[in-house]
Amino acid sequence: QVQPVESGGGMVQPGGSLRLSCAASSSIFSSRGMGWYRQAPGNQRELVARIMPGHNPDYADSVKGRFTISNSGNWHTMYLQMNSLKPEDTAVYYCNTGITPFNPWGQGTQVTVSS
Repeated sequence: QVQPVESGGGMVQPGGSLRLSCAASSSIFSSRGMGWYRQAPGNQRELVARIMPGHNPDYADSVKGRFTISNSGNWHTMYLQMNSLKPEDTAVYYCNTGITPFNPWGQGTQVTVSS
């Protein structure tokens, strides 16, 4: 599969906002959905949010009410609007399918929340 391409990361202060984008060229996303994952140093990669065909988005408890996942409608572009960012949101963020993520992963985009 072709690697997705993530962008939009950066450094923000606590309480700030960022919007991540994912460009996905593979048609596999239309059947497996799209998901945002993150990996902080020393931690395993975790699913943050996903959007599946015909279903409402779902979110990790740690980001509910703060993050919003959306896509372009054609399963080729996905976004993650992140508001009220906290230092614990610091991680590399990746996009992949919502279920059964494939290899190789993209390079991800670094999000750093620090004062």
